[in-house]
Amino acid sequence: MQEKNKKNFMKIGIIASMQFTEKMVEVRDQLNKIGHNAFLTDLHATLVGKSNEEKEKIKLHQKFNQDAIREFWRAMQGADAVLVLNYDKNGIKNYIGANTFMEMGFAHVLNQKIFLLNPMPEFEFYRTEIEAIRPVIINGDLSAIK
Repeated sequence: MQEKNKKNFMKIGIIASMQFTEKMVEVRDQLNKIGHNAFLTDLHATLVGKSNEEKEKIKLHQKFNQDAIREFWRAMQGADAVLVLNYDKNGIKNYIGANTFMEMGFAHVLNQKIFLLNPMPEFEFYRTEIEAIRPVIINGDLSAIK
């Protein structure tokens, strides 16, 4: 019985705007507590507790000097899924930014499940592309990740 339950748990990358770093850490910890192996980029630690302005400067430094995009690509190898934390940002409901969208594409190419914490944003520019990768919308319910 325990072996069967173990198979329901997954290795899950947490992706979102790095403005939500603290929420990413919180959700990672919640998923790990229920038995998943959740992770985020190792570069997150320097963003915790910083203002949004400070986070923007750090993110740019990490992208240019620490190869942040490839760093997460490497971390995604062998994962079963990604969870997109698409919170509201800059007046956009259920925001998915360019970098997160790119990571969703990585997950799709790696045949990983893609979960959205909240419904899809109403972006006219790439809504079709998000629909095409068939994310599972969990409406804030982490127990729906299976």
